[in-house]
Amino acid sequence: MSETSDFLRPSGAKALIIDGKIAAASIVEETRAKAQALLARGVKPGLAVVLVGDDPASGVYVRSKSRMAASLGFHSVQHDLPGATSQADLHALLDRLNADPAIHGVLLQLPLPRGLDAAAAIERIDPRKDVDGIHPVNAGLLATGAVDRALIPCTPFGSMGLIERTSAALGRKVEGADAIVIGRSNLMGKPMAQLLLAANATVTMAHSRTRDLAGVVRRADIVVAAVGQPEMVRGDWIREGAIVIDVGINRVPTPDGKYRLTGDVAYEEALTRAAAITPVPGGVGQMTVPLLMANTVEAARRANG
Repeated sequence: MSETSDFLRPSGAKALIIDGKIAAASIVEETRAKAQALLARGVKPGLAVVLVGDDPASGVYVRSKSRMAASLGFHSVQHDLPGATSQADLHALLDRLNADPAIHGVLLQLPLPRGLDAAAAIERIDPRKDVDGIHPVNAGLLATGAVDRALIPCTPFGSMGLIERTSAALGRKVEGADAIVIGRSNLMGKPMAQLLLAANATVTMAHSRTRDLAGVVRRADIVVAAVGQPEMVRGDWIREGAIVIDVGINRVPTPDGKYRLTGDVAYEEALTRAAAITPVPGGVGQMTVPLLMANTVEAARRANG
């Protein structure tokens, strides 16, 4: 193991557990150092978060983003709009944030209340301030291989970081590896495949309708599961020694009337075959907010040359 293996811990089975919390902490400290370097030049990274409506889960998530931004010394603002906000009023706010030189990142919390067009609102955001990485311009830059010019969606960005660090810790290379991405969403599956291609992996994109999905997965050195079906990927689908990144977060009812969180991979089964695997919770999800902050710092850096 190399010095990058501090985020890997034993499981009691064959696989090492990829600890997203430890990996996320290192991203926070890297981002803090970059933010301090900008502050020393008189540039204060600015993040604006827009929340429409009163969805409780979205409220919790937005507050966590605002708290982390403040803890890193950002100029942090939060706009809470009523659920009855019109499309025109939402666009007007986004236009003001686009024009504000103190704001380098604009994040529109999704989902929006019924009646609002999320795609139109996302396209209204200046792509240079699109720290969620979901504007069509950023998607296009990533798809054409211009990774250094794009702002990358946080979940695939974090997943790629874990893949690179885990590969290095295991003495492997992403380049030339057989990788499979299960899931084809615009937010996760497609950008994940583009990042792996940019790292010179050989990439297969699969989904719930792929013929002989189990057989396809068994060929992969790297498995990224982002299909949204609890424990769909069984342990015997996993190639011996594969790196497994489980992006799924599914609420599964328990006999006592409560819920448990599970991923898209049958975790206990995969532990006996994989070289390393992310748990759910405690894996990829830990990376999302820190990488949003990293994107904000990068947007501030680009805006100021």
